Amino acid sequence: MDRDAIAVGGFVVLFALMALRVPIGIAMGVVGVGGFALVASPSAALKLLATSPLRTVTDYNLSILPMFILMGVFATGAGMSRELFRAANAWLGHRKGGLAYATVTACAFFAAINGSSVATAATMTTVALPEMRRAGYHVGSAAGVIAAGGTLGIMIPPSVIFAIYGVLTEQDVGKLFIAGLLPGLLAVALYFVAIQAMCWRWPERLPAAERHGWGERLVALKDVWATVLLFVGVVGAMYGGVCTVTEAAAIGAAGALLIGVARGRLPPAKILDCLVEALRTTASIFVIVIGAFLFGYFLTITGTTQKLSQMMVDLPIGPYGVLTLILLAYLVLGAVMDELAMILLTVPIVFPVIVGLGFDPIWFGVIVVMVVELGLICPPVGMNVFVINSMARDVGLGAIYRGVGPFIAVDVLRLAILAAFPAISLYLPARMG
Repeated sequence: MDRDAIAVGGFVVLFALMALRVPIGIAMGVVGVGGFALVASPSAALKLLATSPLRTVTDYNLSILPMFILMGVFATGAGMSRELFRAANAWLGHRKGGLAYATVTACAFFAAINGSSVATAATMTTVALPEMRRAGYHVGSAAGVIAAGGTLGIMIPPSVIFAIYGVLTEQDVGKLFIAGLLPGLLAVALYFVAIQAMCWRWPERLPAAERHGWGERLVALKDVWATVLLFVGVVGAMYGGVCTVTEAAAIGAAGALLIGVARGRLPPAKILDCLVEALRTTASIFVIVIGAFLFGYFLTITGTTQKLSQMMVDLPIGPYGVLTLILLAYLVLGAVMDELAMILLTVPIVFPVIVGLGFDPIWFGVIVVMVVELGLICPPVGMNVFVINSMARDVGLGAIYRGVGPFIAVDVLRLAILAAFPAISLYLPARMG
């Protein structure tokens, strides 16, 4: 059978399995092994199935994933997210839209010790949404703020998506983490602009909350020193070249554990719960990674990866025209597909194109994460939106999507800025120790 026909059939079966709600990692693995058996032989496919998963889970470069996941779980268990929101609220809550500003600020700081957008959105839903309800916020607008703020979890270092991209493309994960710092701060600034615009357009939806005295503000700051120290220690060690990314991840996990224990918020039973949660999250990610690698072997043996890459390079529209098409494709896929699976499926195809056209691979990593951020809040999937809806059943999906609309607009603007000015992403990595 013709290899191109087998490849097309593989994609059809994959999307059919996804439509039937088969877990994406399982779907990719089944199609990958089945397609490999058709092209090569059943015995070769069985050998691939026996060796690839073990090779993946024992890959030293991927060991940063469980460490950063554990760091985020310990930080959540230690109540750091609640302290961050309380401090931001004490300083910003009295303004018009102040609780929205406080939520975005807390999301940014929590992202710095978490690395997951969905986890950031879920955590802030439990912390910030009740406070905004009490202050009289429109629930759709409040949920939209949380959904958008949650996307910072994968841009501000550390980031699971940056780590996966680095492993796939053999780029320095530490440089990728640092490259996301300024774009993350730009996101915070533009989200503030969006909140201010919402205050002008719908002043009744984002009222001012209680004003806190200077004593309360200083006490609130005292509670977040450990979180700031943890972030500075992890990112500073990577930026200064003091330790590798893997070592920094281990330091971060140990630091979050020690802070939680020292504050009496992580008793043995809760530590065990955190370990189980981290194990489940890590396992679910590795199932997707293993499935994507198996599917990748299938695409390689059929020559699909090389053919698609060459086809894009040969398009008569110039480098920026090709880049625009890639970004549009990512925006469409990000709205209907699991973000991690999308990265694992597409990066091996488009990365050779990006390098061949002369674009910087670190910069493109930031662009990819930026598009993934958009996918987390865009209909019809919008994982952050669904997470908030599942935790606050009285807030409809339509209300959340309308609330997140202004943030989608400024995210598109941010994508254009980062695409036009690569130096925003590359300035800090170029100065790493």
